Amino acid sequence: MERIVAVVPEAGLHARPASKFVQTANRFDSEITVGRADGEDSVSANSMLAVTGLNIEHGEEVRLTAEGADAEAALDELEALLTTPVEEEGDEDGEDEAE
Repeated sequence: MERIVAVVPEAGLHARPASKFVQTANRFDSEITVGRADGEDSVSANSMLAVTGLNIEHGEEVRLTAEGADAEAALDELEALLTTPVEEEGDEDGEDEAE
């Protein structure tokens, strides 16, 4: 089972979005991989180092694959993560609203 998904978070698959992605992948029993949609560089979605090593940027398309009993649920959750903008903690523009 596979899906092609465009990466929405501004940070791409780096930092916080990658961490959430790997944590989510690790909750499933299925074998999950991620890679560029147009390439053959798929890696295990369970490895933070491998996922961030892909250097996937905002707007790029990735191919998610999952094999196992919970493959569809895994793809649903991972797709939702990749297509949702990440909210930054605190005030994004650095200005104090109480001025």
